[in-house]
Amino acid sequence: MKNAFHIVRALPLALALLMAGCSVPRLTRAPDSARPAVPANWSTDQAVSGADAVQAGWWQAFGDAQLSSWVELALVRNNDVLTALARVEEARANLDVAGSAAAPQLSLSAPGLANRSLSARTGQMVHVRSAQPVLQASWELDLWDRLGSLSRVADQRLQASQADRDAVRLTVAATVAQAYIALRSLQAQLAVAEDTVKSREDAVRLLTDQVRVGYISQLQQSQALAELESVRQSVQQLSLALQRQRIALLQLVGGSGDDQAQALERSTLSDHVRLESMSLPAMPAPGLPSGLLERRPDIARAQLLLAASDSNLAAQRAAFLPQVSLSANFGSLFINALDYNPARVWSLGGSILAPLFNGGRLQGQFDAASAQRDQAAYAYRGVVIKAFGDVETALVSSQQLQAQWEHAKEREKVLGRTLGFAKDRYEAGYASYLEELDAQRNLFAVQQEVLRLRQNQLENAVALYQALGGGWQLADTAAPQA
Repeated sequence: MKNAFHIVRALPLALALLMAGCSVPRLTRAPDSARPAVPANWSTDQAVSGADAVQAGWWQAFGDAQLSSWVELALVRNNDVLTALARVEEARANLDVAGSAAAPQLSLSAPGLANRSLSARTGQMVHVRSAQPVLQASWELDLWDRLGSLSRVADQRLQASQADRDAVRLTVAATVAQAYIALRSLQAQLAVAEDTVKSREDAVRLLTDQVRVGYISQLQQSQALAELESVRQSVQQLSLALQRQRIALLQLVGGSGDDQAQALERSTLSDHVRLESMSLPAMPAPGLPSGLLERRPDIARAQLLLAASDSNLAAQRAAFLPQVSLSANFGSLFINALDYNPARVWSLGGSILAPLFNGGRLQGQFDAASAQRDQAAYAYRGVVIKAFGDVETALVSSQQLQAQWEHAKEREKVLGRTLGFAKDRYEAGYASYLEELDAQRNLFAVQQEVLRLRQNQLENAVALYQALGGGWQLADTAAPQA
């Protein structure tokens, strides 16, 4: 026992001698070019009256219960969300594995032996039967924080996977909301087109009677028929687009095999809610540009992966230093030569593994980890730049789309009055039907444009909510989540 303790006491001296021959590389920082620049302000006036911070359930601000149902169903059944949840569980398991490396390791073995051989001394056959149950213990002393660094890597990657899960949830919610808005827009455009078809069919029947009695020329009838077929073609195109959008929306919520999804689909298609009935939320307060760094899960993920790469670099540096391990064995020996009376056996020792020559393997691993850290830094910079661009684009588009929609609505009113004037002139005999037909064509076009601009406004509001993080909080990644 004394010899074992002498060995343990001699470990520091041996370590000092071994470290004298080690060349440990120096830790470096990420390149300065990887630091993202925070803009001084946004490209638009952020002092919006009545603007509030983004809430977690931001989709409820549109005032559409079915929209909320679609989003909430997708957050439960979407395949990307479920995959992200599985990645979180994998990262949590990897953290357990990394943490166990720093703990003492215990194992139990019970080898048995049966042997029949010829004794060289007596010339007789000797039968040996033995069993030796042994409890084995080992522990690596983490003197240079190598194992601690690897554990921090696993913990930071777990937090990054949680932030990635939240980023996926935000993306899915925004995609579903925009898909639902597009579906409502197509429904509204189809309703306008169908109403236009009915009115033009009535007009064509009237013109046919007038051609029969010679009141108007066949040219006016032919033009009316051509316009009718054009609108009928628009109906078919919109019907096809509506069916495609229905399928796309179902895919976002996990496919059509679920009864809940099918019921929601039937309710949505049968309920012809006007697109204009959806509330256009007030522009949320963007806050300061620097605050965006703490409000987007994708930025948090990139930041955590950068921290994990720094921790991994520290672990690779520690690999240049000696690894010290302690081991102990305690057991009993049962052998037939002793009538199976147990004999206690034990051992206690330590080991030092110091790299002396490895052909540049450790240096190569360190250089690779350093390059990976630089990649993570540039990836973080790229995510931050994209985030600022997303917010600026949504803020600028919000004002421009509002102005375009107001102009289109005013033009719709003017063209509505123009159509009334054209009808009066035609019925009074002051103009041909072609004048009225031209007014109908222009009114139909602007009605579709108004609906598409409203769709763009609603979709841009969704994009702004997404760009601002959708009410996400940085503290969410600190605690483990299911």
